Amino acid sequence: MVIKRIIICYRAIFYVLFAVFLLSTGCNAPKSDLNKFNESFRSEALGPGNFSKTVQIAQSKQTQGKNPKKEDLLWALQAAALERMNKNYQQSNEYFDKAETMLNYFDYQNETIDSAAAIITNENIVPYVGDEYDGIMINTYKALNFMALGNNELARVEFNRALERQKRAAQKFAAEIAKLKKEIDKEDTAAKDNVDNPQVQDIVKSSYPSLYDFKAYPDFINPFTNYIAGIFFNLDGDHSKATQLLKEAYGMVSDNDFVGEDFALTEQVLDGQKEFKNMVWVIFENGMGPVKEEFRIDIPLFIEGKRNDKKADFKYFGIALPKLVFRDKAFSYLTIETENKSVKTQEVANMDRVIQTEFEKDFKGILTRAIISATSKAVAQYALTKNSDSGSQVISLLAAAYTFATTAADVRIWTTLPKDFQVARMDIPENRLITVSPPGGNSFQVEIPPCNNALVYVKIPFRQAKPVYDIMKF
Repeated sequence: MVIKRIIICYRAIFYVLFAVFLLSTGCNAPKSDLNKFNESFRSEALGPGNFSKTVQIAQSKQTQGKNPKKEDLLWALQAAALERMNKNYQQSNEYFDKAETMLNYFDYQNETIDSAAAIITNENIVPYVGDEYDGIMINTYKALNFMALGNNELARVEFNRALERQKRAAQKFAAEIAKLKKEIDKEDTAAKDNVDNPQVQDIVKSSYPSLYDFKAYPDFINPFTNYIAGIFFNLDGDHSKATQLLKEAYGMVSDNDFVGEDFALTEQVLDGQKEFKNMVWVIFENGMGPVKEEFRIDIPLFIEGKRNDKKADFKYFGIALPKLVFRDKAFSYLTIETENKSVKTQEVANMDRVIQTEFEKDFKGILTRAIISATSKAVAQYALTKNSDSGSQVISLLAAAYTFATTAADVRIWTTLPKDFQVARMDIPENRLITVSPPGGNSFQVEIPPCNNALVYVKIPFRQAKPVYDIMKF
């Protein structure tokens, strides 16, 4: 009798705790928050061109604790990008500093407990720890902010940090692969069999055929970072370093005439044949980078026995995975005109490819953890259904509801990045006026102030959005 009462008590506690948990995890809060943020961003971009309301959304989502939690890093990145568009470069760098501190914090944390929690629920329970391209763009944007503020010394520091991150990225990915292998090795036979099941891989490929259908950039390198750093070091007088960076950038975008010309010119400057003088570069940050959406598939999971055992029990079980959804360019190019010359911007880096290069490499881990999580839930649910006791059947139904409620993909991603970066270069005209014309859009004129060289930085996230631009003098 005592034992029976204890069992009844445990079940009652289970029902209450389970109900509370379902209420707290039944929806994908990060997905909902990102949708609200993205809608606000678009509304302000197409309206006043000031992003104060959207900044407030990003600010409100950040916790105030000592250590970063949940999506703190993600919202710091979003706020930093918005303040940059507002030309609040100092505030932008303060957010980027905060984001970089969080990124470094996560680099040195042990995520074992978080990984275990993710298997029980889903990856949204794990804090957003950032991607390699996040860190590279943090330092690249900080450098550009310092250039806009006229602080070339700190811009140099940030470009060097961005380039160092690119060098370390391949090593970090190798470490992630080793870590994933250890996670798999700790799992039971059923989970290992399900992870290795080629049928699962075929189902994923048929459901997400574009996952591998792209041309990757090598070793996590962002051509824009190399290119803009090369231009900066040229303007700052370090032509030797600029030569190597522009050579690497040209190797990745050899169809870009301006990158090739900048590389050739730099070599001539090194030889003493020419000098960097009286030139203007126009950098075009174009459109919107990808977002992530959830897609669900049913896969065969082995519950008991080995995969090659005819008596093995298996069930079809649903898993949720993220996929990249690509958004539009604002314009195909910009036309840059003077009194006697006209050029068009050309792509120097495609952020879709930068992000997809890393996402494709990360996807194996995402899929593996989803399979392990589904296997754990399926085995528990299967064990409960084998018991004919009515109480166990109720718990089994609750377990099924729990599985459905916690099957959600991690769709967190830095959504204010552009779709691509473009560049054009020409001599500064005598009247120091250039006209920037989007095809089918409104032209605007830029006056180049007195200086040896200049860089005009233009961002247009949507076709109807008001262009945001600034001039950096050298």
